[in-house]
Amino acid sequence: MSMAQGTSCDTCSNYIYDEDYDCYECYVSMDEDDMARFLSQTRLECPYYRSDNEYEVVKHQM
Repeated sequence: MSMAQGTSCDTCSNYIYDEDYDCYECYVSMDEDDMARFLSQTRLECPYYRSDNEYEVVKHQM
């Protein structure tokens, strides 16, 4: 399974480095139903994806 274009966890602002565990983690608090729905998709598209690209964010504000 692959993420849809533009929705990679690597470019999401919710994907944050945790120094205690020395790895990146998603800080979205999904309940069981959301997680099951997310994992059962054939094409992963996270409903909580937020771009970490500042230029893309500003583009929407203009």
